[in-house]
Amino acid sequence: MRMITFFVIGLTVHVVFFISIFDIYFTSPLVHGMTPHSTPLEPPASRLVLVVADGLRADSLFTPLPNGSSRTPYLRGIIEDKGTWGVSHTRVPTESRPGHVALIAGFYEDVSAVAKGWKENPVEFDSVFNESRHTWCWGSPDILPMFAKGASGDHVYTHTYPAVEEDFASTDASKLDSWVFTQVKSFFKSAQSNSTLKASLWEDKNVFFLHLLGIDTNGHAHRPMSQEYLDNIGLVDAGLAEVVSIIEDFFDNDGKTAYVFTSDHGMTNWGSHGAGHPSETLTPLVAWGAGVQKAKGVTEPQPYNDGFLQDWKLEHLRRVDVSQADIAPLMASLIGVPIPVNSVGVLPLLYLNNSERFKAESMYTNAIQVLEQFKMKMMQKKETTLSFLFTPYQLLTESKQAEFTQKARILIQLEKYEDAISLCQSLISHSLEGLVYYHTYDRFFLGCSVVLGFVGWTSYVVLVILKTHASLNRHPNLTKQIPGRNLARLCTCVAVVITVFLLIQRSPITYYIYCLLPVPVWYSVLKESGTLRDLIKTAPSLPLWKCLGYFVLVAFGIELLVVSFFHRAMLTVGLAVLSLWPFLSGLFGKAKSRSLSWLVGCLCLAAFPLMPVVGREPNIHLVTCAGLLALFTSACYLWSSRRRTPLHLGDRPQFVVQMLLVAVCAYVPSLTHSSLQQKRGLPLLNQIISWSTLASSIFVPLLSSTRLFHRLLSIFLSLTSTYLLLSTGSEALFPPVLSWLMFVWINIEQEALLAQGMSSRQELSTIDFSANIDITKIRQLKLDDIRRSYFFVFFIITAFFGTGNIASINSFDPASVYCFLTVFNPFIMGGLMMWKVIIPFIIVMCTFETIQVATQLSSRSLFLIVLVISDLMALHFFFMVQDYGSWLDIGTSISHYVIVMSMTIFLMLLSVVTHVLTSQRLVLWRQRKMHFP
Repeated sequence: MRMITFFVIGLTVHVVFFISIFDIYFTSPLVHGMTPHSTPLEPPASRLVLVVADGLRADSLFTPLPNGSSRTPYLRGIIEDKGTWGVSHTRVPTESRPGHVALIAGFYEDVSAVAKGWKENPVEFDSVFNESRHTWCWGSPDILPMFAKGASGDHVYTHTYPAVEEDFASTDASKLDSWVFTQVKSFFKSAQSNSTLKASLWEDKNVFFLHLLGIDTNGHAHRPMSQEYLDNIGLVDAGLAEVVSIIEDFFDNDGKTAYVFTSDHGMTNWGSHGAGHPSETLTPLVAWGAGVQKAKGVTEPQPYNDGFLQDWKLEHLRRVDVSQADIAPLMASLIGVPIPVNSVGVLPLLYLNNSERFKAESMYTNAIQVLEQFKMKMMQKKETTLSFLFTPYQLLTESKQAEFTQKARILIQLEKYEDAISLCQSLISHSLEGLVYYHTYDRFFLGCSVVLGFVGWTSYVVLVILKTHASLNRHPNLTKQIPGRNLARLCTCVAVVITVFLLIQRSPITYYIYCLLPVPVWYSVLKESGTLRDLIKTAPSLPLWKCLGYFVLVAFGIELLVVSFFHRAMLTVGLAVLSLWPFLSGLFGKAKSRSLSWLVGCLCLAAFPLMPVVGREPNIHLVTCAGLLALFTSACYLWSSRRRTPLHLGDRPQFVVQMLLVAVCAYVPSLTHSSLQQKRGLPLLNQIISWSTLASSIFVPLLSSTRLFHRLLSIFLSLTSTYLLLSTGSEALFPPVLSWLMFVWINIEQEALLAQGMSSRQELSTIDFSANIDITKIRQLKLDDIRRSYFFVFFIITAFFGTGNIASINSFDPASVYCFLTVFNPFIMGGLMMWKVIIPFIIVMCTFETIQVATQLSSRSLFLIVLVISDLMALHFFFMVQDYGSWLDIGTSISHYVIVMSMTIFLMLLSVVTHVLTSQRLVLWRQRKMHFP
């Protein structure tokens, strides 16, 4: 197999492995075709007002001021007299879209929806708005449109402000909430003189939705402990009191309005959200009005051990906690609309102030609604599974379903409401467990198929390395023990059987890919099994102890890398061990200065994983220091090479301009943050400089000298300029320190090759990579190349996790992009922050390519070892996903698997591109017809 074919097939295989994790764990939980069910009794409320204060933490609302008063006197009065309160527990990811879907639709959206659009509905789903007669919404253009689009008919009316108003640099983000309150007041005022609108408002089953984004925006811009954030909470309380008064006056205080006040998610002390910290998952819930239980005093201890009741001075009032999805059936029950058919929420009865019969009927409706989903899911799975292979959920077979529903109905008719409620709650619990059972029914089967393909591919790559680069004793008679024709027939039969099996089960097209992929992979492995036999025959002549030592070290190293994904401090341990390599390998005696530089560089880089990932305050002075450090190291690099290979006259202006740009970019963040603190907005000049620097950083290095050292320096200066603009503190020092260590690594690898007697040392500043490649000097792989490949993977992981955790949304601070934009735009902001993560990756990648040239080794050969190491790590994470029971742990392992697979795919793409670009110069390579097996 030719090299380009090998990499294209490998790329395809890895893309399949990458997609498989989403198909196995992130498929949509929604089913369709259920009939909506509503309580047959008259509801207590004719209309509902839902107020969502985006980004409001539970403690920020409930905690009283030091003097004992409250910053939210109106809501505090509701809690103590007119309503029921508690904590709404959200789920990861704690973002606005999934939070609002859980509140209004009653289900927890799958993660794949994020990739399909922030404002669009990736799948159709039912919601309280959809089931209402009319819904009027005011608020953010990022939230409201997705519920309007998902509604059947045209009964959801949205009123949004321009997206440009969502500006983190705004002088007062609370104006977003003031806009909503003003619009609501104007709406009811205009309804007084609009008979058609007034008639619609007086109808039953209406919903009014107020989305308040000011608190979230102020939290991101100024942190939740800031005065701006706390003052915004007070503004919301005052605005809410005024709006409630206007609504009550409009409806003549008829007592038919229910109110629900809550939040979609909380926020950490450092102004971020998305992960599972209690400050993000604990949100306030206050309900009052028609059909809602009034405040109830308690004298005995309540079943909450979090200490919040004492901190909030609310231990004397009953607290009723709920899951976020439970709010949807609560709202549906209050106004008598069907519970959204996709809801997995459980009606919180303690919030209802109604008859026992109403509560029992409402709970029965909730149970039937969840059971309908279970039945539909079971039917779908039964239809696509052979009867003798189908295993039903034993706690809720068809006979038990009928038994549950009939018994609950009889208990209600006999007025044994408490028993009926208890039975319905059990039915809901079993139905939800059954939904998970059928949703994950094929997970083990698909996981085994992917693992089988993964192991086969890794085995094949190992065999390729052995056959191509190991001097094995060939035994032709052994290679013919499994005739190729018979093996092909066997694999064809297996593929046909798998295809027929999947056809009978009417499986999705992706199932065919996952199940059939191992067949050609293992065919290739078995076809090359002779290589393994040759290795066994040659084993007595190999340095077994040295091979075993390398194997143990690599296995330990891979495990250390895996653990570092969960505990960043392990990178510090690894760097400390790596710093001793020149001394343990004997290089110190031959290259003392470079060995000491390696030691110091590793120890300096080891400090970064010990720094906090989140919660650190901006320190713009460190960004300026990082710029000065980058200039100093660049000047030292140029000075060290000037005697051997001075810069051409044509290259000098470019380096001068690049160094001046670094100096400017080191100062721009200071000016930007100073302007934002003074609430003067983002200076236009700073924005122009930032975007121009970002654009130029991509192509300016291509204009530099083709000599290896000068090209590397140009890349470093360009990337550092952009990185400085995206930094807010100590992370700005990371690229200069990393680049210093990478430069030392290149030089010390040359010394290591020289110590092995491989070749003479060539100065980096004299190597011109544009010259034709002399294939006769390209050597074979050796055991020491395993170490080089491991070093590369280790530095790649360090580049990813050295200054943060890209697997956690909390690692991304919106303040990082303030030099580019301050108006909320999730895709541009996310793209900029991902570019910041990739910059250290590019520095390491360029270094590795340089080492391949400097050590006279084919980049594709060395990459095969890197591929094996990264595949073993990905396989490790895949097995960890299978072992975890907690969804939070599963999500963490999946994110780590995705990171490793993304890294591998990126490396393979780069190898394919490199091969294509250099193929015209590899004349000798083609003449020798060096093919992969």
